[in-house]
Amino acid sequence: MRLDQLAQNVGVSAEELIEILQDIDISVEGADSILTNEQIAAVCDELGYASIEEAQADNEASEPVVKPVKEPSNPVVEEIVPEPELEGVEPQEITPEDEEGPLIELKKSKVMVKDFAEMLDVKPNMLIAELMRMNVFASINAEIDLNVAKKIGEKYGFTVRKEEKKKPAVQPVASARKAAAKRTEAMVEDTPESMLPRPPVVTFMGHVDHGKTSLLDRIRDSRVVTGEAGGITQHIGAYTVDVNDSKITFLDTPGHAAFTAMRARGANMTDVVVLVVAADDGVMPQTLEALKHAQAAEVCIIIAMNKMDLRTANPDRVKQQLQENDIMVEEWGGSIGCCPVSAATGEGMDGLLERILLESEMLELKANPKRPAQGFVVEAQMEPGMGPTASVIVKSGTLQVGDSVICGKYWGRIKALINDQGIKVRSAGPSMAVKILGLTNVPGAGDEFEILSNDREAKRLAEAIQDEERQLSLEGGATPKKMSLDDLFGSAGSQEEKKELRLIIKADVQGSSEAIEHSLSGIKSDKVDLKILANEVGNVTVNDVMLASASDAIILGFHSGKENGTNAAAKREGVEIRLYSIIYELIENVENAMKGLLEPELREQVIGEAEILEVFEFSKKSKIAGCMIQSGRVTAKANIRIKRQKELIFEGAIGSLKRFQNDAAEVRQGQECGIRPDHFVGFEVGDIIEAYLIEKISQNL
Repeated sequence: MRLDQLAQNVGVSAEELIEILQDIDISVEGADSILTNEQIAAVCDELGYASIEEAQADNEASEPVVKPVKEPSNPVVEEIVPEPELEGVEPQEITPEDEEGPLIELKKSKVMVKDFAEMLDVKPNMLIAELMRMNVFASINAEIDLNVAKKIGEKYGFTVRKEEKKKPAVQPVASARKAAAKRTEAMVEDTPESMLPRPPVVTFMGHVDHGKTSLLDRIRDSRVVTGEAGGITQHIGAYTVDVNDSKITFLDTPGHAAFTAMRARGANMTDVVVLVVAADDGVMPQTLEALKHAQAAEVCIIIAMNKMDLRTANPDRVKQQLQENDIMVEEWGGSIGCCPVSAATGEGMDGLLERILLESEMLELKANPKRPAQGFVVEAQMEPGMGPTASVIVKSGTLQVGDSVICGKYWGRIKALINDQGIKVRSAGPSMAVKILGLTNVPGAGDEFEILSNDREAKRLAEAIQDEERQLSLEGGATPKKMSLDDLFGSAGSQEEKKELRLIIKADVQGSSEAIEHSLSGIKSDKVDLKILANEVGNVTVNDVMLASASDAIILGFHSGKENGTNAAAKREGVEIRLYSIIYELIENVENAMKGLLEPELREQVIGEAEILEVFEFSKKSKIAGCMIQSGRVTAKANIRIKRQKELIFEGAIGSLKRFQNDAAEVRQGQECGIRPDHFVGFEVGDIIEAYLIEKISQNL
């Protein structure tokens, strides 16, 4: 079969097929090359097809709507998709040649003739001769300025300019990600018509042994395998079930610690959290901890009361305990759904699934399937025979075999997509969970993935991210600091909405914990909310750090220590931990931090007046006012207003203040002085100078 004919059958362009053939070590001359049956079979296997007939049938039946995202020959996509602008990366590697010619960037505004000749790739004597024609006489070691270099460069077809200052180390990734986001926005615009309903992504959380895994297994066994011949169940950390012609995707994460660790990295994968509580045991410490994590994530919460088949089940006691922790279920007048279930008998499972669908309808979850896919990694590993694999959830767009993907700091071309039943699929839409093959290395759980227009772009962005990470590690810091009490004492945000200070408190005993909470509740404020995410007994743990990182909170310890690994986690996540032994010191610091969140009030204080008696010309652009201080005082750091017959003609700073020939810090009433207003010369004899200071006064809570 001809190569271009095979490309049409498997749903890729001829150029893409040539790249795929190169990946599997098959060399061809062009689109008219003839491929053998063995080579055709190898291509089909690489793209996830059992045979060429299956490929033909799949591409004839596939919807054309997702093709514009995938097909590089689409003229619209080719016109809109720009090359990424990776600021801060070496310009020679990424700056394309513009219309005027290749770019030469000079570090200084002057360049040596010998060096410039090398840049232009000409002999120095030819460059000296060219300079002489411009009436510039320079030896081989002499320097020429930028303007001359520009003119010479134009004659040789180069664009010459001064090198721009490099951005901070964090810029390449930030700008690369920003450029990628802009590119994605440009490729497909999310219009209201393009946003279609997507299945909810649900996470089960709760205390150990309360039946979380049993409930997931019950749902999986009854709903997932629907008579698929030879369907092998594949553990990919997530799976999708069918309920009343709708779908629900379940995240099978190890628990709330992993849930929060992912959220701390920005991976907001979950729409609904099902909090599993055993009807016989009731609310336990881990139940409350999971609840706090879910509330901090601001996701929809449903209570699943498990083990209702046991004689010792006491649902009213569970509801009472939930109420004591500010969770009011619907039966008691609240808004939280509470579903009695039994993983052992299957009782109430349909009601739980229907409740999840009801909540998702109210959330109005939507995504655009007709755009390049974006989403998050659930788990990743190196698998024998497969290489690096990553289980991902698609948040928007459609993921397809053959796509060029960047996943965390690694890239690859998707060679296969495997669903949770172990079946190879060609594509995965919003909220679908699949395992992807074809990455260059193993990404991290919670890493974001996105589709780029080609392999070259994906590789370049991945290398830029890796270079930036290496640079940060060499500089000794990898994570920006999120928030600290010291930062808050003297800083204030510029937004007008009500501020919030979030705390996690760990104390030595229950009495201390209650005393701290009682004292903090006594700090009354109309302008700042104090939110205590957790107030527990015990040492500061890694889990506390992850919750603080995800919620942008500060950890305060009272007579408590830190468990192993906590310091490393806090440094990695940029979380501050403060330990106290005196309770009033803790309260005072929190109160000061709350005040620091408020913008200080600015108050003006007039400190003196001076009359201009004479004007001295200092230079063409600068004059000095010879003054007599009429009242008060004038200081060098004061601001001034110059008035002429009560009309304001200038307001600004003092450039310099002199007493005779010397600089003065302050001049008082009855003394003469020279005042040079900063960048203003329009004053005259008889004008009045008024000096004032701006005081920043802390607001009261």
